[in-house]
Amino acid sequence: MKLLKLFGIVFFCGLLSPSWGVLSGLSCAVSPVAMQKVLSDAVIQNGLLQKHLQGLVLPNIMGDGGLLNSPTSITGLHLVRVRLPKLSVALLPGIGVQLAIAARLDLSGNCLVGLLSELIDISVDVTITANIKCTNFELGAVQVIIDDCFCILGAVKIKLLSGLLSLSVNDIVLNQLTATLPGLLCPVIDIIVNLVNIQFLGTLNAVIPVGTVGTIHYQLASLPFTSGLFLGLDLDGAVQQVGGSIIPHDSSASALPPLLDRLLVLGLRQSFLNAILSLLIQVQPQTFTCTPEAFSGAKQLQDAVLTLFPSGCSICSVNSPLSIRIELFGKPLILLENNKATVELSVMIQLFIKRLDGSILNLLLLKADLGLNVHVSISGSSLMLALSLGSTSLSLESSDVGISDISILKPHCNQLLAETLLPLINGCLGVGIPLPNVLGIPLIKVDIQILVGLLVILV
Repeated sequence: MKLLKLFGIVFFCGLLSPSWGVLSGLSCAVSPVAMQKVLSDAVIQNGLLQKHLQGLVLPNIMGDGGLLNSPTSITGLHLVRVRLPKLSVALLPGIGVQLAIAARLDLSGNCLVGLLSELIDISVDVTITANIKCTNFELGAVQVIIDDCFCILGAVKIKLLSGLLSLSVNDIVLNQLTATLPGLLCPVIDIIVNLVNIQFLGTLNAVIPVGTVGTIHYQLASLPFTSGLFLGLDLDGAVQQVGGSIIPHDSSASALPPLLDRLLVLGLRQSFLNAILSLLIQVQPQTFTCTPEAFSGAKQLQDAVLTLFPSGCSICSVNSPLSIRIELFGKPLILLENNKATVELSVMIQLFIKRLDGSILNLLLLKADLGLNVHVSISGSSLMLALSLGSTSLSLESSDVGISDISILKPHCNQLLAETLLPLINGCLGVGIPLPNVLGIPLIKVDIQILVGLLVILV
């Protein structure tokens, strides 16, 4: 058994963890098919196995007998190439993952039988199997335990240049390979596992910029979890403003839907999304004058407000255009329900006149509580949110000119906000929410489900 101290390594490890899926941030479920593909790409397609087996040198093989009862020795036996490599993965519920690599090894060396020396080529089929576990999680670090690594030899083919081959040579080679190959190949698997772990570390423990306003620091939050159907991962997502503090978000329990035939399921919790919205939606107060060039919604709102002035109002004479100020009030909150996502946002709308002496006449101060419909999509490796106006609840905060009935203003306020505020908010959201590149699995052919408190991405 060998212990490898690796930080944040999660992609093929796992111990039964009852807390999986209940931490804050993001949860993932990875299918065995997806794990097999990404590991096969990393180990085989990218040449990692060939590279680290290339320098493999076997000990000399010595034996008595052979042709004409002469002693036999095989020296300089080394790996020439790896052929037909194939990697497979099996999940061990509550234990970890079993990794198996099957390949044909072509070896070459010098064979001395008595006084006759010639080249010898050996082809051997091997299957290397290793059980991999994780333990001792602390601050994003786990210990990877590689246990029960063993090799099974299959067909062995031996070829001498002269074509002369005795049964004794065949037996000597087979016995020696059976005795020595496990001790040579399992340390190589250790190295490969280590390197692949480090490679995938960057896909899980990463600090990703969110436009220019801040960052999200994704980090493994707990021990991975293995069942017979998936490997489960919990990630923390620390949302931080540029030059500022981390935006807190609470923990809540969330159950992911089943994988079925999917490669990967990612679940983003409502509280995590709220922290990101607080980071992204930063709109400065907007003030503009209701001139002929102003937004049509602003002019219509002005005209409607002028009709609300009480009769006999001594201060209601308007000799200059009205000004409108729009300001966000409080933090945006996303609400996830079955098949529906809504952003709740409050806005203060003030209509006022700036007098010649510099004083302000507050004609009307309104509070609009908005329910904004959310359209969710994936672009590249980012989650995209686009908002449209849904519901509006309008309330009167104050009026210096005695306006009390604002019932006719709602459609005009809606048009004003659709023309002025929503484009600014959608511009803030346009940078997208960067997602972790879990195991390098691309987010293509994606479906999105919205559940109570959870937004789910299915790949």
